[in-house]
Order: sequence, then C-alpha cells, then structure tokens
Amino acid sequence: MSSTPSLNWLSDVSVFAVNRLPAHSDHKYYKTLEEARAGASMSMRHSLNGSWKFNYSVNPDMRPAEFYKEKFSCDGWDFINVPGHIQLQGYGKPQYANTMYPWDGLADIRPPEIPQDVNPVGSYVKEFTVPESMEGKPLYISFQGVESAFYVWLNGEFVGYSEDSFTPAEFELTPYLKDGDNKLAVEVYQRSTGSWLEDQDFWRFSGIFRDVYLYTVPGTHINDLFVRTELDDHFTSGTLKGRLELLKGSDVPSRIAADLYDDLGNRVSSGEAVESGGSWEFTLGLDSPALWSAEQPNLYKLYLTVYGENGSIEEVIPERVGFRRFEMKDKIMTLNGQRIVFKGVNRHEFNCRTGRAITREDMLWDIKMLKQHNINAVRTSHYPNQSLWYELCDEYGIYVIDEMNLETHGSWQKMGKVEPSWNIPGNLPEWQDIVMDRAISMYERDKNHPSILIWSCGNESYAGDVILNVSKYFKEKDPGRLVHYEGVFYDRNYSETSDMESRMYAKPADIEKYLTEDPEKPYISCEYMHAMGNSLGGMYKYTDLENKYPMYQGGFIWDYIDQSLVKKDRFGKEFLAYGGDFDDRPTDYGFCTNGIVYANRELSPKMQEVKFLYQDFKLEVEWAGARIKNESLFTNLEQYDLQYTLQHEGNEIFKGFSSLSVNPGEEGYAAFEWPEAIREKAGEYCITASLILREPEQWAEQGHEAAFGQYIFEVEGEQKAEAVSGKLRIVEGDVNIGVHGSDFSIIFSKQAGTLVSLKYAGKEMISYPVFPLFWRATTDNDRGFAQGFTSGAWYAASLARQCTAVEVKEEEAGSAEIAFSYQFSISEKMSVKVHYTVRENGSLHVRSVYNGADNLPQMPIFALSFKVPAEYEKLDWYALGPEENYDDRSRGARLGRFQNTVKDNVSGYVMPQESGNRTGVRSVDITNQNGSGIRISAEGEPVECTVSPYTAFELEHANHHYELPDIHYTVVTVAGRQMGVGGDDSWGAPVHSEHTIQPEKDMVFEFVIERV
Repeated sequence: MSSTPSLNWLSDVSVFAVNRLPAHSDHKYYKTLEEARAGASMSMRHSLNGSWKFNYSVNPDMRPAEFYKEKFSCDGWDFINVPGHIQLQGYGKPQYANTMYPWDGLADIRPPEIPQDVNPVGSYVKEFTVPESMEGKPLYISFQGVESAFYVWLNGEFVGYSEDSFTPAEFELTPYLKDGDNKLAVEVYQRSTGSWLEDQDFWRFSGIFRDVYLYTVPGTHINDLFVRTELDDHFTSGTLKGRLELLKGSDVPSRIAADLYDDLGNRVSSGEAVESGGSWEFTLGLDSPALWSAEQPNLYKLYLTVYGENGSIEEVIPERVGFRRFEMKDKIMTLNGQRIVFKGVNRHEFNCRTGRAITREDMLWDIKMLKQHNINAVRTSHYPNQSLWYELCDEYGIYVIDEMNLETHGSWQKMGKVEPSWNIPGNLPEWQDIVMDRAISMYERDKNHPSILIWSCGNESYAGDVILNVSKYFKEKDPGRLVHYEGVFYDRNYSETSDMESRMYAKPADIEKYLTEDPEKPYISCEYMHAMGNSLGGMYKYTDLENKYPMYQGGFIWDYIDQSLVKKDRFGKEFLAYGGDFDDRPTDYGFCTNGIVYANRELSPKMQEVKFLYQDFKLEVEWAGARIKNESLFTNLEQYDLQYTLQHEGNEIFKGFSSLSVNPGEEGYAAFEWPEAIREKAGEYCITASLILREPEQWAEQGHEAAFGQYIFEVEGEQKAEAVSGKLRIVEGDVNIGVHGSDFSIIFSKQAGTLVSLKYAGKEMISYPVFPLFWRATTDNDRGFAQGFTSGAWYAASLARQCTAVEVKEEEAGSAEIAFSYQFSISEKMSVKVHYTVRENGSLHVRSVYNGADNLPQMPIFALSFKVPAEYEKLDWYALGPEENYDDRSRGARLGRFQNTVKDNVSGYVMPQESGNRTGVRSVDITNQNGSGIRISAEGEPVECTVSPYTAFELEHANHHYELPDIHYTVVTVAGRQMGVGGDDSWGAPVHSEHTIQPEKDMVFEFVIERV
C-alpha cells in the first residue's frame, strides 16, 4: 500500500490502518522494581494532553490541506483541549441519533460511501521536544481514542492513518524526529467508512477524545503479555500461565523472572520464563488461591523482571492477576463453580460537559455507585472503554461484557422494521477485515483483565458470516471466556455466533416461554427495562425469574447514565439538553435520556428500585425476627451487622443490632430482642431490618445499607380522640355555602361546583379549587405507547366537567356534608361524586366516588387536585419512600417518615413529565417555614399523593424545565389510584395490566384535610 495519504481511504473499506502498530496488551512497564511497586507514573511515557493548535473546517474541501508542512504557519489558529470532542469546544454542533445514520436525508449514499459536504475536519497541531529521558531511544505515539478516522504527520512527513474510534492507534515516530521542536500534525475526519460501523445510540462527536502520549521502550521490551489462570475442579489449586512477545527488534533477554505476590506483599510463587517458538512462556503454581469474583475481587500482583545480556534490569512489568474460572456447565454459566446471575447495566462513557471524554473521577464515582446499589455487571455498550475502566472493575469487582466497536443498526432496521436489504457487514467478504480488526484491537488490549467474562461481537448489526467469524476468533484465542451476540435472534442460521441466548426488551412472558421449552442455551437480557424518563416499572417481573429458572441468568438495564449535555438557554442559564436542542438534524430528540443516573451524576429515583431488586440478600421480617436468604455466590454475612428498628406511626421507638453468619446459598434466622410492652399503643407498627456494613469498604462507608426488608402490622385498640370544641355555623347563600367554626372558615361554591376556600386562623389554604383529575403529565413511556392519542379524552375530562348537582346536609353529630356531582363529555354514563364532610374541629373529610362505564380508554389517574399558596413548600411524609414510587415501581420503597420540599418532588427527567408520586401515603404535612399548614391523611386505605410546584398540564406542555413557569403555587394531587409507569420498552410496551386502572369499574377513595 502506498504511504502517500489519500482522502480515498476514508471511503475505502479495505483501508483502515496504515503504518499502525499491531495491537497489544495494555500492561505498564517501569525501569525498576521500586517504581513498579510504587505504581508511579511511567517514566517512559510522556503525555501530550493539553492545549493543541486547532482549525475547524466544515468539509474536506475547506480544510488547510498543507497544514502539516513544517513551513506552514499556524500562528493565527485557535486552541483546543485534548482529550476532548470538537463539537463540545465551540466548533460545529453535537448531533444525537439513535438507529438512523446521522446523514439520513442529507446525503443519498450507501456504504462504503461517505457524505462529502457534511464531513467536518479538525486539523490539530502540537509542538513538542523529546524529553531528555527519551532521547536516543525509539519513540512511539499512542492515540487512545480518535473519532472516527485520522491521519498523522511529524515534521511534514506522513506517519500513518487509522480508523476505529474506541481502541488505541499507535505509530512509530523515530524516523521522523529531529532535534529541538517537532511539529506533530493530526487531521481528524468525522465521517469515514468506519462511521458505517459506529451507528450506536449516542451523540455523534469527533476529535481526539482520549489520552495521547509519547512512549519509548528499553532495549529489551515485552511488547505483549497474555496471562491466564487455571483452576482444578475443586478450585483449590491454581496455575498461572503466561506468554510474552518481545517487541520486534528487541535485544534478547538473559532471563525473565516471574514472581507472584498476594495482597499483603508476600511472594507466593516464582519462576522464570523460557523461550518457546519465538515467545517466552512461564507457568506458576499456587495452592489454595484466593479466588476473584465481583463479591470478593481478590487480586495478586505479578512482577515480570526482564534482565539484559549483562544481567542488569531492563524493565519491570506489574500485572494484576485474578484466579477465576468462568465456563458453561450443563447449559449454565458458572463462575468458580457457581451459577452466576448478572445484575447489570449497560453503560456509556459519558459526562454532561465533556461527552465521552471522561475522567478517572467520573469512573470512580460510577463504580462506587454500582457497588453501592448492588449492580454487579456492566456491558460496555457499545464499544471498548478506556483501559482504566477495566482496571477499576478488576479492583472493585464488576463483571464485564466487553463489547467491540460495531453497530450498523440503520443498515437493517428502519423505523423499527427489520429490512436488511443492504445490511452490513452481513456476508460481505469485503467488510471482514475492517470488522475483524476491531475485534483484534479490543481482544489484544483487554485480554488480561479478570473482570472481563464475556466478549461481545458488537451490537445490533443483524447477523452473517462476518460476525460469525469474529465469534470464532474470540473462541479460538480465548477459550477461558464466552462470546455474546444478540443479533442471531434475527437469523437463526448464525446461532453458533453466541454462547448464550440474548435478547433485547423481550417481555417477561416471552422469556418464560423460552425457558420452559427445554432450551439449549442460558438466557440473558442484554438490554431490558428501558429506563427512559420516569420508567423502570415492572422490573420485578424480570428479577423474579432468577430463582424460578436456573437458565435465566440476569440482564443489563438500558442504561446507566442519561446522555444529556449542558447547554445555556437564551438567558444564559445552564440546562441539560437532548437531541435537537443544538439545531441538530436529523435527530432522535430525547431518546438519549435513558439512565438510572442523571447526566450530572446525581441519582435518579429509579435507582431505589434497582438497588432493592438486585439485592443478594433477601430479608423476610416478622415480629420475632428476620429470615435471611443469602443469594450471593461467595459472601458470608459476617461482614454485615443486622440492624432492626421499630416504628410506631412512622416514628422510631426502638433500634437494635444483631450479628449472624449465613453461608452463600443458605438461609439463616436472626431473633429480635424487644423491650417489654414495646407495642402497647394502638396503631400501625413497622419493623425494618437492614444489613449494614460493619467496616468501611473502598466503595462504601461503614454503616452502608446493602439490603433491607420490612414487616408492617396493626395493634388494635382505642386511639385517644382529640378534644373537639365549638359548634358549626352553616350559611347557605344564593351562590356559596359557608361552614364556619371557632377559628376556621370553609366555603363551597355552587357556581364553581366545588370547594373554593379553606381558611385556618384567617389564612387561606386554597389558591385554586379542588377538581377531579384523570390526567397525568405524559411520561416518556406513555408517549411510547401513544397514551396521548388513545387516552387524550381524559385530558379534556380533567379540564372540563359539568357540576350536575349540589347537596347540603347537616349531620346530627356536629358535622356538615356538601356533595358535588359531575358529568363529563367522555361518557354519558361515567360520573364522579365528591363528598365533603366538615367536622367541628375544622377537619375536612373528602370522599371521591367514581361510577364507571364501558368502552372508556385507559385512565392515567383517578384523583383530586388543588393548589395552595407556594409558601407551603415543606413536606413531611408518612408513606412509602423516600424516593418517588409508583404502583409498579414500589418494591424498593419503604414505609417511614420522610421530609423533602415541593421543589424536590420534580424529578430531574430531562423532559418534564409526571414525577414525585408516593404510594402508600398515610399522611403528608404541607407546611411553611413556621410549621403551619395542612395535613392530608388517608381515611382507611392509603392513598397516592404528588405535591409539586406545577400542574399536570404545565408539565405536559413543557419540553424542558426552563419552559416551566415561575413557581406561584404548591399543587396537591391526592389519588385513589395512578397507573404504573411501565418500562419493558419506551416505544410501545404498555403498563402491565395489573398496574393499570380499569375505568369500567367503580372506585372510591377517602382522605382528610386538617390544619397542622
């Protein structure tokens, strides 16, 4: 191949690497054993991160084509930060697209063609002098990630070319170096043939977005290292085998010592590598190795010391080693002999300010959040991540599906329909090499990480010989791991591509059907529970399968973090933006907001449910004690304390502690010790039992709760009634009905047909009257199954009703009842009657009665809603919480007393929608800063409540939070029932029927409003 660079390479499927060095392991190497043990920065590596000179061109014709030449002056150029995306540093614009290619509708092309007039070019220049410690040695450069194709020059000489945005590209610079300043020039193209293979569901960026560094090597250098561990059938004897490849042209070492140390620094095995067929190999034995798993990520440190001909140390390589065996046994995936269940998430590398250019701090935050919320596995959707991520997964304990950089979704699925007429790579031999190159690059770099259990052949690229050959490559190179690929679901002729049955967004019933038909492969949901906006309802239906079917081995939620970018509105205020907000077209708008973590790395309320359903320890609580089922694979409960508390009416009255030892896969029982007469008062009691960390871990503080369970019961008896004084005075006017007491005044309007005024001690609590509500602000999932179209009549019914009757009745027992009957245009037969009963103490008892009718659409909510002044913004809940929860997303909520504010109840879903609901509401106090206000209390069965600064209709009509009005009211919504939020998918899956409202049936709910 000619070394003269050509723009034709960008659209030539056969050209994807020119002068690029072969991929190799990501191991580190040092000059001395002391440096290696200290884990210091590598002295033979020099970072080029930082400020680079930069020029942006909208297309190749506009680029400064000769900028790489030594005499070309870049003095007037701008500067850009590396690593970083071009589009997030003031050049061009980011574009979000899901399945369609980003040029769809702009360029009439087919692969491997690329658009010419929508192919931005970034021209980078960095001047450097060779560090003194590297002078006289061979010099190389490593680009850890560049999107999507780039050319490199040094001092005007062409160095090389590469595609594949997510694996390293390395080149030798030695022949082109000169004394003093060296001019490094890099030309980055957003579109290339590789772009057809990178149609992931993400923001379309370009540029040098991962680290860039120079490196050199000693005279004798191990270029590639492959270590693998073996265990005997009893897992009591381990063997570490290594194969070392010297850099081509390296001096032959006199010897290579291999020493293995445990985590206390004790040497536990040693030996020497011997030359074998051009490679160097070694074998170390170890009795009773501490095994690696996500629960117990035991790591050993291997030191390889390379000696030169004169006996001096040339380099020392430290490599962390985990002894584990992952295999398919009797159609079950096992780790160290135990059936594994993946409690996973799909994770994009993402930061709301820097896109996919994420930092060590971002990764540490992520991995601690995963561990703290019982998430044990990650699929690197849909590309290899930075090397540091795998190091952290090794260290902290996370199972990884490592996915190669391949997705061609738009080539075979259009608007949800499978149409593979021009699918790539399919069976097209011309695409084999470029696809295989991506597999090789990932495998060679990542092969030594114990956290990686499964190689993935990519995502949503249909099926065919090309991907099948990739699978065969993985299996041939690495029999110690399994291979995953979901796309065989669409063409069973290629079933052997994947070792496991893997499907996306299959309904629980479909999964169960597969598992009951004597399948050949275990099942995982590589994507499930599409967590877009207010979602994750019904997740329990999937996790319930874990214990019911051994061949169901878990799944990976889509996804971990919202892909939202910080942007400023027209007034200069920052907000989180989604597709289309940057005038990017075509776009898939808000479909990028699917995380259980917000883009600013704050937890969403959905994480509460994930943590509970992913618990390894299940607690069944009763009065006498708790039964604990240990579903972990390798963890005894000795590292946890059992804490148990007793609440009466939401107030804690006792706390106790216990300890217990329960082996993995077994059950144990812990008895509670209670003081005498602890439950002598009548009322509701709740016992909460929690497993909390006895000592701090690197991922959590001491006292962190890993699991909990609750037991709720009633003690019967007479509750002491509040003394009531005063008499009611009822005034029935022509328009209004007034009910007055010693320090309260309540007015009902015949004209408005509802309660219009509630004054306690002269303070008005009703800013907008009480009316029936049947509509909630549409969630992303509601939009997905077209609830606005099918149920929009309930929207109208919530805004327009007709009061058909007003009834006034004075009770004998010192109370007055006023009732309003309503009819709605949605149905002649459906009606609602709201009864208000005023007591002498000023409390207002509300009873809403719904009379159903046939042929009505699905009802989102059956509620009453009204406004109170905005100063009443403090909330004290006795309900299920602490985070918002819904009928189908309340397993992880607990009964207790919680405090927040009205503003807190607007969840950070990027597109405003229904949020902030609580189920199981016994009471909620809505008060001002002085502690005065009202209390909403359930009368009989608990109710659901949302207290928000906005009405359902204000939320409905805002596409961003900045479009919402200034806060003028506190909106109180009390519901007898709200439908669940769903989450099987966000493009058509309905809420499961048991979590919906059946509008043909009669309903009733009751609550009390009283002063606080």
